[in-house]
Amino acid sequence: MLVYLVKRLIISIVVLLGIALGTFLMIHLIPGDPAKIQLGVHATPEAVEQLHHKWGLDRSWPEQFWLYLGNIVTLNFGESTAFSSNIAELIGNRVGPSAAILIYGILIALIIGVPLAIIAALRQGGVVDNAIRVVTTFTFAMPPFWLGLMLALLLGFELKWFPVSGYEGGIGGILRTCTVPALTIGLGLLVVIVRNLRASLVTVLNSEYIEAARARGYGEFRVVGRHAMKNSVVGTITILASLFGFLVGLLVLVENVFQIPGAGTLLVQAVSKRDYQLVQTLVFLSGAVVVIIGFLADIAYAWLDPRIRLAGRS
Repeated sequence: MLVYLVKRLIISIVVLLGIALGTFLMIHLIPGDPAKIQLGVHATPEAVEQLHHKWGLDRSWPEQFWLYLGNIVTLNFGESTAFSSNIAELIGNRVGPSAAILIYGILIALIIGVPLAIIAALRQGGVVDNAIRVVTTFTFAMPPFWLGLMLALLLGFELKWFPVSGYEGGIGGILRTCTVPALTIGLGLLVVIVRNLRASLVTVLNSEYIEAARARGYGEFRVVGRHAMKNSVVGTITILASLFGFLVGLLVLVENVFQIPGAGTLLVQAVSKRDYQLVQTLVFLSGAVVVIIGFLADIAYAWLDPRIRLAGRS
């Protein structure tokens, strides 16, 4: 297992370096002078030169990239020209709402999806199984923007259960202001959980050791809960981790639809205001989070699947 994790760690570090290189080149491949674009057409040569020095654009590319890596390690991302604020502090203030919506949305998907997957697997090929697959596919097929608006119309304007914009901290505030955005994410993710977990459960439930457990007189609840789920959940964890990049993109859309002051809204604001350094930082951090989640999923995968541990010893 240790050998496996070391390999995955090395791969993750290489990917992080690739993301850093990509975001570094993003500034340099912009047509024209980034400093002039940032300052506008009426910028004086002195102001452009000053911004060149501040961003390190007056150095060679290798020096700039090395400096950029050093700033990443020390979390020194510089100042936002659009918001006149330290970028690290600015992003730190926006992470809370984004994390709350994302975690809440995943929890909703799991709370709804896991029972549906179990029911569908136990009723394989029946009316209930087909109905679950049709409904989950329908929610996935709906564009997230449209799904969010429909949920806001129903739960916010018609039933008046939840507000349709804004954000409040604390457990009560999160439940009140983040339920509709989280539902948008959770329903979009539902089909992935149901389909993958159902397929894994169907395979496991037809295996010999499950038949042996049934022959001992174990009920279906115990068979599924204590035997089938552990082997079935491994693939679902891997799928969820691989979709985390999609979830980050979905989060940007959801935050802007519901006017949540999170990192996704900040990214759109930074792009519209041409704050390239802030955009660069947000893109890198988003990619880094995806890589870290993938590495943590690898750890969970190795822990849950004994074959990985045995392969690591060989």
